[in-house]
Amino acid sequence: MAGSTSMSGGSETVRRQSMEESEVTGWVGWIVFAGTMMAILGVFHMFEGFIALFRHAYISFPTSGLTIQVSYTQWGWLQIVAGALVFLAGLGLFTGRMWARTLGVILVAVSALVNFAWATAFPVWSLTLLTIDVLVLYAIIAHGGELKEARQT
Repeated sequence: MAGSTSMSGGSETVRRQSMEESEVTGWVGWIVFAGTMMAILGVFHMFEGFIALFRHAYISFPTSGLTIQVSYTQWGWLQIVAGALVFLAGLGLFTGRMWARTLGVILVAVSALVNFAWATAFPVWSLTLLTIDVLVLYAIIAHGGELKEARQT
């Protein structure tokens, strides 16, 4: 009897330790925020791509004097593909999947670099977005698996 008590007490301790290790924190909210924002932004980018393809007169996009010359068709397809990737990564974050977290980190890191590059032209807007990018990166990298754990419990 004494042996069975110590075994159940030992398994209870192990169970309690594993629950403490996989405890879900408040950063799950940031992951949900990141997934929602990425899904919405992905749809917006796809709309911009379709507008560039079919109604390019509605877009104020310079066609000359650019470092890289692109047409409305090229810009439209780039926006559609990038928007679809951002949308899928945003939806994937809700499941806690590793591919979505990896793709999310890559896309948000690119966003951070772009916002850093535009900081001299639009300082307040760029710094605001850069701050959000850094928080989202931290949430995905450090706490990305917690959303999957939260769904399992």
